Amino acid sequence: MKLQPDNLDVQSILGYGPGWIGLGNKGVAEKIEQSVVIGSRGEKFNWDCPNFEALTAEHFSSIAQYQPELVIFGSGSRLRFAHPALLRTLIDQRIGVETMDTLAACRTYNILAGEGRRVIAALLIETVPTLQRED
Repeated sequence: MKLQPDNLDVQSILGYGPGWIGLGNKGVAEKIEQSVVIGSRGEKFNWDCPNFEALTAEHFSSIAQYQPELVIFGSGSRLRFAHPALLRTLIDQRIGVETMDTLAACRTYNILAGEGRRVIAALLIETVPTLQRED
């Protein structure tokens, strides 16, 4: 699915599909195929979390240092809520957390980033299994 951001001056998500997102920043596009954290102020780092079951408190506490007003957690292909204990660092610092599936998180991130909000999207990009042929 192609997404169209309003404000191209901020890092934006340009597209999404099974196992990838397209990220654009000031005219440069990049295809990302692993879980990632991106922010409206240019933050971007690999989020070493291959799937929902691998989430730890450290995954979320690594985001707190950027002091966003809101973290949008994209939980993968379906909506799943992280246990509140995993979010404790964000909660203690009064950083809002919204959970949605990754596609909805991509759309919401673009809207809020385009409005100039200090937002971070923590996106689970699940690996798409490859079919093995038997010859």
